[in-house]
Amino acid sequence: MDNCSIVTKPALNLVGISYCGPYSTFPDEAIRLQTEMLARKHLLGDKLRSTVLYSPYFGNEAFATYWACYEVQHLEEVPPGMVQFTIPEHRYAMVDCSNKRIGEGYEQLFAWMQENRLEKLENAVSLEIFYVDEPHLEEEPVELLIPIK
Repeated sequence: MDNCSIVTKPALNLVGISYCGPYSTFPDEAIRLQTEMLARKHLLGDKLRSTVLYSPYFGNEAFATYWACYEVQHLEEVPPGMVQFTIPEHRYAMVDCSNKRIGEGYEQLFAWMQENRLEKLENAVSLEIFYVDEPHLEEEPVELLIPIK
């Protein structure tokens, strides 16, 4: 589990779109949401901080809320249909994987957390960070981050 570590991420000011629904609809809805946000990225103009696509999510036993976002400078006016919010600074357990191996990445990360007695910070959002290259690659690097106490 050499690709697992603890990282601290500073506060992130994000703008994006979301989907809320049952787990049975993932990953299809996540892919649809990310594709839609990629197509709308130009609406953020020069406020965009990078091409990295952030997908914060939060779930319970029945459903999850999943976002597709970009980090931006604070926007005075948010494009129609998008929402702006800030995720506070947190410490995270992190694993590097790819968009083709997200399931394996989570298995590895949760096993590593258990082995190192790390507890999830329950009220904080987890993050999937996609390093999207253009033109769109078939397989792209992803970081999975679980907030820890």
